[in-house]
Amino acid sequence: MPMQIQLPPNAMQRLTTALEWAGTREIGGILMGEHISENVFRVKDMTIQQHGGSFAAFVRIVQDILTPLTEFFRSTNNNYTRFNYLGEWHSHPSFVPEPSGRDRETMRGIINDPEVGANFVVLMIVKLSQTGQLDGTVTVFHSDGAEYQGELVIENEYGQA
Repeated sequence: MPMQIQLPPNAMQRLTTALEWAGTREIGGILMGEHISENVFRVKDMTIQQHGGSFAAFVRIVQDILTPLTEFFRSTNNNYTRFNYLGEWHSHPSFVPEPSGRDRETMRGIINDPEVGANFVVLMIVKLSQTGQLDGTVTVFHSDGAEYQGELVIENEYGQA
């Protein structure tokens, strides 16, 4: 079963609002989540970095993620097995929501960083469709070098896809 990233309604609404605000500028942040079952994770929180992006690039500013990540771990009693950093997200408002070569290089740098200490990281790339609906993909990067498509599940208000 491929890895599944569940996006609850509150997270979807935050993303949609941020993408509308950013327009054609790329924005992004980190994803913090809960391990629900084997290969299934639900986004519990995320950061939205609203500066540093352009029409064709998103620049990750590490200082912007340290405090939210620390607060997330504190709020989940440092239960890293159940709650942890999942990876990154950013938008491709003018392009298909798939990783570029630069995106892949960045994610490989994160997964190979011993300070991150992750077995995997996900990259969720999103955009708004012509009708204003959230569209996106999830790519999973493993510490062994493997890379594969995950599944992005956008939940409704009842917690179902």
